[in-house]
Amino acid sequence: MIVEQYFEDYEIGSSRESFGRTITETDFVVHAGHTGDFFPHHMDAHWCATQPIGQRIAHGTLVFSVGIGLTASTINPHAMSTGYDRLRFVRPVHIGDTIRTITRIAEKRDHPKRATHGVVVETVDIRNQRDETVLACEHLYLVTRRMPLAAG
Repeated sequence: MIVEQYFEDYEIGSSRESFGRTITETDFVVHAGHTGDFFPHHMDAHWCATQPIGQRIAHGTLVFSVGIGLTASTINPHAMSTGYDRLRFVRPVHIGDTIRTITRIAEKRDHPKRATHGVVVETVDIRNQRDETVLACEHLYLVTRRMPLAAG
């Protein structure tokens, strides 16, 4: 679905929440194949059982990619992702955990070089089925203004 939203339309504090998605062993295997990360923390159930964590943990990049993917429900032709800041893996995610993503518009600021655009910062809070944050970051968007800033 296309939802057109200009810089001026974003409201500080507005939020949205995704549906949940359960992380599976297939997710672990496919992600390891895509990334080449076959560390035993993710792939060796027997070894993990001998460690304090007790079971396999999801790749942080798997949790990030699935969690962000859960937010991809609309297309805004006036906004472009420019990246993510302050990415933290807060708690482990295991096979069978269900994650969901809550986002909130935290900041809007002028773009330092483009009068035709602004920067929108969205906090991303990925939570498990116990409502515990497992990953947190900030998502930065470059967003077109309806009216460019006056020069000067």
